[in-house]
Amino acid sequence: MIVFWGMNMLKAARVVLIMTDTQRTDMVGCYGAAEMETPSLDRLTKEGVRFDRAYTCQPVCGPARAALFTGTWPHTNGSWANGLPLGEGVKTIGQRLRDNGIPAAYIGKWHLDGGDYFGLGRCPDGWDPRCWYDMRNYLEELSPLDRARSRRFETCLEPGFSADFTFAHRCSNRAISFLESRARENFFLVVSYDEPHHPWLCPAPYNTMYRDRKSPARPNVLDPPENKPEHIRVWAESEASETEEQIKRMEAAFFGCNSFVDSEIGRVLGAVDRFAPDALIVYTSDHGDALGSHRISNKGPAMYDEIARVPLIVRWPGAAPSGAVCPHPVSHIDVVPTVMEAVGLTPAKSLEGRSMLRTFLDPSQRPNDVIFLEYGRYEVDHDGFGGFQPVRAAFDGRHKLAVNLLTTDELYDLRTDPGEMTNLIDSPPHGPIRNSLHDRLLAWMNDTRDPFRGYYWRRRPWRKDAPAATWDYTGMTRQKENEEYEPRQLDYATGLEMDRAVRPK
Repeated sequence: MIVFWGMNMLKAARVVLIMTDTQRTDMVGCYGAAEMETPSLDRLTKEGVRFDRAYTCQPVCGPARAALFTGTWPHTNGSWANGLPLGEGVKTIGQRLRDNGIPAAYIGKWHLDGGDYFGLGRCPDGWDPRCWYDMRNYLEELSPLDRARSRRFETCLEPGFSADFTFAHRCSNRAISFLESRARENFFLVVSYDEPHHPWLCPAPYNTMYRDRKSPARPNVLDPPENKPEHIRVWAESEASETEEQIKRMEAAFFGCNSFVDSEIGRVLGAVDRFAPDALIVYTSDHGDALGSHRISNKGPAMYDEIARVPLIVRWPGAAPSGAVCPHPVSHIDVVPTVMEAVGLTPAKSLEGRSMLRTFLDPSQRPNDVIFLEYGRYEVDHDGFGGFQPVRAAFDGRHKLAVNLLTTDELYDLRTDPGEMTNLIDSPPHGPIRNSLHDRLLAWMNDTRDPFRGYYWRRRPWRKDAPAATWDYTGMTRQKENEEYEPRQLDYATGLEMDRAVRPK
């Protein structure tokens, strides 16, 4: 049900967060991708609010999810690369809601326990263990032979292959059962699909439906690598051996699985309509995929829209308008405080995002002047993927600044250059906006206690007014505030409780 609380505000008694893995905005029909068949998400948009400038916090699976489910940056919560678990004391939205009397259930890919890609199969604190189901649990249901078959796309071309074999279908089944059994209860439910991520398993007709379709032209597929920073050029060189036929087959499988997971989302939406029609629904994805833009593929240390921009759609009957579009930049960092406010709780002081609930209710309201993105490493257990590639970025809705610490930096005007092909980092006319974004970026790194901050982020070749390097940098100490779950930190100089979290050291 939806109830009133406070002054003219609404309270969601039930919240459903649905997410996919590796789904670009232009893989969803309602974002202008007419060639993509995603009727479920297209319907959701007609009934809710579509966010046209939504961004992940870090375009890699684990860190993206760490920020989305904790409301803290990967550099804060410890999960700044795949394979790194959340730090001690970091609380998820499940724990925060559970501790305030709202049951939380998680069904699907987790990727935050520090285990391998599939996870450890154990329910984390805060989530209902009766409902827990991750990718390891799925594999444990399969025979050794079927485990191997589940990792090959060719399996879904075999005669008799059905949706029942897939992770997505089994997640949907559990979500539907949950919704039916909680029809009269309050709850927070996450349904987290691995699809359309590789290996792209999907039944007919999805497994062949894009085989003969031509992908839309994207000018930045021809973006010359020599115009990009060194790490992008090296990345592009690693992809150069792929043939046009290989790319075509991969995209056909990827897009087919994309339409399949839309059908599974449709099954869950149907259950929401039957058992929790008033629920607040939040749908998004963790990140995108370059798919050849800028001569690279996959995701990683790049802030280009193909990788970092994500779909985000909200439906809240009786509260959020139907068929509305929000053009303003928004970030996954704001999802946890928004959900907390939506269910009638005060967002915790330690959260690093801000509630955008008012933007849910009125999409014309801009929640952020600037949003931020980051990158640390793809995965700690693997060589490759460029290794350690620290990146910090700021985006104001038009201009995007990416500081690539180990290579060269980038500035793009997305209004005049939506493909991000013309680097303006050394353009004199763009100096003021570049420096303003840079100042905001440095302040954000300080405000969030970024452990990688230091003078080297400030002293870039194009920042002619940067002060001299100093060992103490800003000379400030910045202690964390997590008062809901921890005692207040003690001042090193006195041993007494700190009275100011940020102060001269």
